[in-house]
Amino acid sequence: MTKTDNNLIVKFSIDDVLSSRGRVRILKLLADLGELNISAISRTINLNHSAVKEHLNFLVKAGLIKEKKFGRILIYQYQNHNILARSLKQLFKIWEDN
Repeated sequence: MTKTDNNLIVKFSIDDVLSSRGRVRILKLLADLGELNISAISRTINLNHSAVKEHLNFLVKAGLIKEKKFGRILIYQYQNHNILARSLKQLFKIWEDN
């Protein structure tokens, strides 16, 4: 585990990350759009707020997305600088193009 921005980044297997359809949908959405708040994510992928929040917490711990605060608003941003996140983004693109 490494420590960045006072958050622990935990190494998860690809099975853990991709085992949930909700997580994959969130990753794909954020990979396409860059950043969104939880309400927009929930509305777009048609999942309830608490399920989306759990998935987002997991993805933040995995280091694939980052949580930013603007007052009371939380914005979730895809971590393009993370090699695993970049690789997943490329996989999504290749999968959709074929």
